[in-house]
Amino acid sequence: MYLTRFRFNTGRPQTRRLLGSPHLLHGAVNMSFPDVPPRDGQGPRVLWRIDPAAGGRADLFIVSPSRPDLTHLVEQAGWPHLEEPGWSTFAYGEFLNALDVGDVWSFRLTANPVHNIRKPEDAPRSRTKRTAHVTPAHQINWLLQRQEQAGFEVLRTPPERRLTEGGHEHEVVVHDRFPMQFRKGGSQSPVGGSSGADRARPVQFTRVTYDGRLRITDLEAFRRTLTHGLGKAKAYGCGLMTLAPVRAS
Repeated sequence: MYLTRFRFNTGRPQTRRLLGSPHLLHGAVNMSFPDVPPRDGQGPRVLWRIDPAAGGRADLFIVSPSRPDLTHLVEQAGWPHLEEPGWSTFAYGEFLNALDVGDVWSFRLTANPVHNIRKPEDAPRSRTKRTAHVTPAHQINWLLQRQEQAGFEVLRTPPERRLTEGGHEHEVVVHDRFPMQFRKGGSQSPVGGSSGADRARPVQFTRVTYDGRLRITDLEAFRRTLTHGLGKAKAYGCGLMTLAPVRAS
């Protein structure tokens, strides 16, 4: 397994086009590999995520079974005339093998929190519909409902710190809550806009980023979470969880 980090040159028009279309960026990530691993759930898959940072910076993170070649991204959306390759790749397998039950880590996860519902006006036996969670409380609850099966537990906030940290029961916050809508042809349109009779039905989902602290409870399940992803819309930049050492408070 490999973990790769690529920094976008946000001053280039092609960068803005890629960052505005999860479909185009999904294709660009897949082009980093001669043969993209199958997405049948049997083995690790390619996961990716965009992390915005201060000063308008945007970084692409990729977790993959094989080492990627991002030359095409450097040429289109990086700094192709610099001597550095434009991205850094690390042996992720060594890190995964060093994890252990009971370890505490800071984490970041971009995910697509959804649930299946049947509206009051629907027929009693009609099929349920996949719907996005829209409030932070429901989005956090979505994560908490999956933590045991995913091999971790989000740490609880000590009582003495709840008053100073907004009363949150768990050490996790949600931010960058974006409703996404795009067409697979690559064009982006505002949520709620008309697709037109001659256009394909748009892809819609809500992308949410979680930051928090966790404890590993099931090593095999947790490694699977890190290499297979968590939740839906993995092809469009959701599902990737990364870890960082816990900073001393």
